[in-house]
Amino acid sequence: MIDTLKEHISQVEKFNADKADEIEAFRIKYLGKKGLINEFFAEFRNVPNDQKKEYGQAINQLKDLAQDKVSSLKEILENGQEQVKQYGDLTRPGAPFELGSRHPISIVKNQIVEIFSRIGFNVSEGPEMEDDWHNFTALNLPEYHPARDMQDTFFIQTDPDILLRTHTSSVQVRYMENNQPPIRTISPGRVYRNEAISARSHCFFHQVEGLYIDKGVSFADLKQTLQYFTTEMFGKSRIRLRPSYFPFTEPSAEVDVYWGLETETDYRMTKGTGWLEIMGCGMVDPNVLENCGIDSKTYSGFAFGMGIDRIALLLHQISDIRMLSENDIRFLKQFKSAL
Repeated sequence: MIDTLKEHISQVEKFNADKADEIEAFRIKYLGKKGLINEFFAEFRNVPNDQKKEYGQAINQLKDLAQDKVSSLKEILENGQEQVKQYGDLTRPGAPFELGSRHPISIVKNQIVEIFSRIGFNVSEGPEMEDDWHNFTALNLPEYHPARDMQDTFFIQTDPDILLRTHTSSVQVRYMENNQPPIRTISPGRVYRNEAISARSHCFFHQVEGLYIDKGVSFADLKQTLQYFTTEMFGKSRIRLRPSYFPFTEPSAEVDVYWGLETETDYRMTKGTGWLEIMGCGMVDPNVLENCGIDSKTYSGFAFGMGIDRIALLLHQISDIRMLSENDIRFLKQFKSAL
């Protein structure tokens, strides 16, 4: 009798099944009311006294093994069914990944970079935390210069010579220090100014500034470059340049593009004039060239700068600049189909 139990113990240990009906048949065979284990218990009274202990231990071992085998096989089967339910037919084509949304600032910046890359401008970058020399002094803004008041600056408290850059012109200074003409580069990046936050202004925003330096560069070259840009970016070819002042360019000008007065929005944006200011520009001041180690008697150049945020607001009809930095997923999803 004990040999029979040991034989069944071996069979239970070797048993395996991947179907629910086979597992259930195994359970009934050993653990059912009329199963083998109950039969072995019923035979216990006929076992000689000197074998009862070994016989009882063998029955208990068989019962435990059978119960563990049924539980483990059911668990494997259920996990497999859950996996099939979760993943379905693995031979079917996968569901497409949901596309993310490119930020409107990135969309506009990439468009500007692509337009200028067609005429040979490369992209240069620099640190957002800058020193006084690169942000002010090298750009013809020495200490105590009144024009510094035009840009309310965030200075680092522990070091008054370190600040958050107020424009990406500092990148142009670094580029001129490390490269000799001809230079043709644009510098996109985030800048900071201590301004009140409202629907039309923020304490940080984004700029793209351009620089071209070579022999014989004239104001006419600047105008034609800007004419090309406005035509490619806005589809507007009519521009005007108004005299202005910037410490690092001389002469300097503000650039307006004729937007038109076809819609009510056009009237609101242009205040009824049809003209919209988009950037500042000018010929690079000879002092700036000399500060950066470039011979101003041999070379000349022009520079321009525009706000990416302002153009994004304009092109995408966004009414509040704060929406660009709030990361509201509902707002960003509107640009899913954009480049």
